Amino acid sequence: MADTAATSGDDGIERRDFLVLAAGAMGVVGAASFVWPLIDSMNPSAEVLALSTVEVNLEPIEAGQAITIVWQGKPVFVRHRTEKEIKEAAEVVVSDLRDPEPDSARAEKPDWLVMIGLCTHLGCIPLGQKSTDPQGEFGGWFCPCHGSHYDTAGRIRKGPAPRNLPVPPYSFVSDTTIRIG
Repeated sequence: MADTAATSGDDGIERRDFLVLAAGAMGVVGAASFVWPLIDSMNPSAEVLALSTVEVNLEPIEAGQAITIVWQGKPVFVRHRTEKEIKEAAEVVVSDLRDPEPDSARAEKPDWLVMIGLCTHLGCIPLGQKSTDPQGEFGGWFCPCHGSHYDTAGRIRKGPAPRNLPVPPYSFVSDTTIRIG
């Protein structure tokens, strides 16, 4: 009789409740430890976080020169435009363009043009950053893969590309420094 009382009394119920709660808690901890790595893998990698913003010193770039930097794994073209390039970009009849966008909407300051350097047709990197590169019929950039021509504002003028070269989010931190991202 002593055995029956020990397993069926209040002590047995409390012990069973404790075991159910402990097993349930272990199940929740196990499920969380399984799901957390899956959720955590959706976060941006350390490389992307490190490159989420980039500051560029514009001081050494002379008028007519361009540099390419990497932002979020993409090439970004930064060109110090000449007066001639600014004038050509401003004189274009915007309504004639495939992707109509005025030069003033593409360059915060007319002297500086900042664009993501990926052709909007198939993602190639257009030529035109070096003075020796072919710059296409409109003096900007030329994608030799399929023949897209961009003007001095990075707008598509000829070829299969459907859109202008995209402008990343950027701001001037000072007169000689920009922050991209």
